[in-house]
Amino acid sequence: MTFVTLGVSVLLLLILIGRFKINAFLALLLVSLFAGVFSGMTPLVTLQSMLKGVGDTMGSVALVIIFGAILGKMIEESGAALSISNALVERLGEKRMQIAVVITGFLVGLPMMYNASFLVLIPLIYTMSATRNIPLMWIGIPLSSALSVTHGFLPPHPAPMAVAAMYKANPNLALLYGLIPAVPATILAGPVLARFFRHMRNTPPPNLYTPKEFSREELPGVAVSVLTTLVPVLMMLSGALVSLFRLEGGAAGILRFGSEPTIALLTAALVSFYTLGLRRGRNMESIMQGVNSAVASVAMIVLIIACGGAFKQVLLDAGASEGIKALTAKFHVSLIVTAWCVAALVRIAVGSATVAAITAGGVVAPLLAGSGVSPELAVLATSAGSLMFSHVNDIGFWMFKEYYNVSVRQTFAVWTVMETIVAVVGLAGALALNVFIRG
Repeated sequence: MTFVTLGVSVLLLLILIGRFKINAFLALLLVSLFAGVFSGMTPLVTLQSMLKGVGDTMGSVALVIIFGAILGKMIEESGAALSISNALVERLGEKRMQIAVVITGFLVGLPMMYNASFLVLIPLIYTMSATRNIPLMWIGIPLSSALSVTHGFLPPHPAPMAVAAMYKANPNLALLYGLIPAVPATILAGPVLARFFRHMRNTPPPNLYTPKEFSREELPGVAVSVLTTLVPVLMMLSGALVSLFRLEGGAAGILRFGSEPTIALLTAALVSFYTLGLRRGRNMESIMQGVNSAVASVAMIVLIIACGGAFKQVLLDAGASEGIKALTAKFHVSLIVTAWCVAALVRIAVGSATVAAITAGGVVAPLLAGSGVSPELAVLATSAGSLMFSHVNDIGFWMFKEYYNVSVRQTFAVWTVMETIVAVVGLAGALALNVFIRG
């Protein structure tokens, strides 16, 4: 496959999604078929390649996404997120309100996808702003930055997990490495950026969102809320440490098994059934209704990632690596920078961070072998690039505009700048870590 064929395939993807508004999973499917046939593969061989890509990708991430959605639904319906945030605000006080919001966003955002965690926590931001006379942007920007960083940088979120599968990266190490730039990215794009907009006097839009009301007695305890939320992260980090220090033995084997994202999130979901469900007086029938709702909510994401896996496999089988290697060698471009730039360009054109990361993953995967770059750092670079310069074609842009009741110009000034800071800090972090960590 020549670089021209690859370029035409990506351009076709952008046209199908951007111009003709075709759903991303269908667009990826059609482009995969086009790329294979146009590169000289027979239609049947192309189809077989696509099916292999779907199977390999789904085997790695489907259950992770589903169990993560289930855990997120339990956190949402139980009021655990509200319990965590209330406790942090009370302990840290009004002067440290931004820190409380950042920590809340980070904890809740670790197991929950951006849109879901944003909708769960935005009523809290409204309440804190109104009752304490705090500018909405002063605490709203830190919340959005924390949620964006966790959703974009860190497994077991869908895009980083899908890219990790494409790169054959260790998701536990990808989580560990991603946490390093996640902290400065959240601070710079959150509390620091908010300082420039502390005088913006916007108010919550009337009747846009009606939150579920909880009495203090209905909320789960803070300790159990935090512990349940962090179960998968702690399990995955334990496996990362086992891999990092090359530990052996029975205990290391158990930790390694438990740190597999599928097992970690399954365990967390089962724990949440008890700690946030049965223990709080809910019956299993009610809990399973929430499970059904959670699974349905991520069906489209699963399809998009599946078709992204098909596109990746076709690019691999058609020999995309040769054209890309030749181009990058000619310009002496770092693989980390290449991954970030490809994801950033697709993000700007298409809007979806998930589609951007998966498309870039398919392009970059053939380059990893022999590059000397850690696959986990390539995951971080790709995920960071997929957040770059969000604008009017991204649903996150419009959610920010509507829920914070600001103009389009103000949304560019706040949200787009925030996402760009996160993306650039992620790239800087990957490049800095690359000095010390090699593949």
